Amino acid sequence: MDVKVWMYLVYLAISIGLTVWVARALARNGLVFLADVFADERLANAVNSLLVVGFYLLNLGYVTVAMKHADPVLGASQAMEELSLKIGAVLLVLGALHFFNVFALGRYRRGRLRATSTHPPIAPVAHLQVAPEARPAQPVGAQAGPTPPVPAR
Repeated sequence: MDVKVWMYLVYLAISIGLTVWVARALARNGLVFLADVFADERLANAVNSLLVVGFYLLNLGYVTVAMKHADPVLGASQAMEELSLKIGAVLLVLGALHFFNVFALGRYRRGRLRATSTHPPIAPVAHLQVAPEARPAQPVGAQAGPTPPVPAR
């Protein structure tokens, strides 16, 4: 077989292996994060499954599109160089997909927590002084009686 065919076979084996390994690790360890994001175990499981399928489709699609190499591969060293470039690109795509997913889910989680929180997100640093004209005429808790008539002038 040609050196280029061996390069393709090694590229596919490594890329598919990395994709399956990363997808399983993300699905297993990301489920806890998704359960916290959505606050619903069934929804977290469903989204986790959908994310895994989307991850496989995007990454394996990229692996197959990026496999082609137009120039001839003359030796093993050139094949290793091309292989390292292709595997590096696959790893960068895997990392970018993971970063995007975590970023998007983190934003969703923050929005959900902000919408359901009952206290301000930051504790007050100081209290504002009430202006004297806005203060009540009587001390707080005093009984308010009838107001006396205002004398005419």
